[in-house]
Amino acid sequence: MSLHQNTKTKDLIDTATIWAILEEVTDPEIPVLTVVDLGVIREVHTQRTGQVEIIITPTYSGCPAMHTIEVNIRAALQEYGYDQVQITTVLSPAWTTDWLSDAGREKLRAYGIAPPVGSASKRALFGEEPLVACPLCNSTNTEMLSQFGSTACKSLYRCKDCLEPFDYFKCH
Repeated sequence: MSLHQNTKTKDLIDTATIWAILEEVTDPEIPVLTVVDLGVIREVHTQRTGQVEIIITPTYSGCPAMHTIEVNIRAALQEYGYDQVQITTVLSPAWTTDWLSDAGREKLRAYGIAPPVGSASKRALFGEEPLVACPLCNSTNTEMLSQFGSTACKSLYRCKDCLEPFDYFKCH
C-alpha cells in the first residue's frame, strides 16, 4: 500500500507516517536536503481529531527560507489529507549543525558542498578553524576565500589541489 493510500483512510494518525511525509519536503536553498536531514523538525505531535503540530527550529533566527519551508510542510501534509496542520517555531535551544543527519552530510558532500566539520559547540568555545575537505577531490589542502558564501549558512572555500571553489556549510 502506498503512503498516499495509507493516509487517506486514517483513523489514528501515525507519527511515523508524518515523519515519512516530512522526508519529502526539501530545503529551498539546498534542494538535496530534506527538512528532516537539516534537523529543523524538532517534534511531531498528533491527535485523534486529525490535528497535526510540527515543531520547527530555524537554522538561524533570520533565515529567509523558513517561511517557504513552513508553506512546503503544510502543502505536503495537505497533499496526504492532513488539513489541520499547525506549525510552531521554537527558537530555544538554537539550531546547530550538530543536528544535521549523517545522510544529510553525505548528500551535501555529493552535491558539492563540504559538510560541517566537528562539533559546533567546541568550535564556538575555542575558535578553532576547521580542516575542511574538498567535496570534489577530498583534499584537505583548502583555504577559505570568504566567510560569506552563496547563503548565510555557507562560506566560500577553494581547494589548493584541484583549484575548484566550493561552499562549506558553516558550523553553528
